Amino acid sequence: MPGATDGAVTLPTSASGDDDAELVRRLRAGDEEIFRRLVVQWSPAMLHLARTCVASTQSAEDVVQDAWLGVLRGLPGFQGRSSLRSWVFTIVINRARSRGVREARTITWSPLGAEDQHGPTVDPARFQGQEGRYPGHWTLTGAPTRWDEHPERRALTQEALDLVRGELGGLPPRQRLVVTLRDVHGVSSEEVCEALDISPQNQRLLLHCGRAVLRTRLEEYYRGR
Repeated sequence: MPGATDGAVTLPTSASGDDDAELVRRLRAGDEEIFRRLVVQWSPAMLHLARTCVASTQSAEDVVQDAWLGVLRGLPGFQGRSSLRSWVFTIVINRARSRGVREARTITWSPLGAEDQHGPTVDPARFQGQEGRYPGHWTLTGAPTRWDEHPERRALTQEALDLVRGELGGLPPRQRLVVTLRDVHGVSSEEVCEALDISPQNQRLLLHCGRAVLRTRLEEYYRGR
């Protein structure tokens, strides 16, 4: 893309009509620096999106590259009905699904079902029963505790992060994708709904279930130290 920047612009971290309008204007004008910054900032999330639909990381990388070419070709027709980022993510998903079908390894994006639910998100044993002094409140052993209140636990931060990454990879595909977009890449709930074509209620449920699994595993990890 020929051209040079004519001043700084902040890349949006959430849906913003004013920021989007400026980005689109500069991209259409051939601003190479803005395009480069978008590629650097958005590609990791795009790779996660693509990876849920194709058979390998290499395929996902090819999808992301093809999606960026699709962004360049589609910019003249972008009408701003959604945020720029969610529009880009939708392009990734469409290309990833098409490639996944060709590979005969696609993941079906079915309505919310059993795979998106891991049973109770909080162990009922952590609450006092009707015979307790405060029915429905935490038990002495069930109350959540801070994970960073002891120096030796703070030293285990990297180990805990590695655990989270491993557990994240084991979540059902749509839970993993929603949690990754929201909590790893900071994508807004509105953009997630637009990009994945799911309802706000579905997005909240997927996020809640995924977070609950990760939270439980982290609590087990720290209690076992």
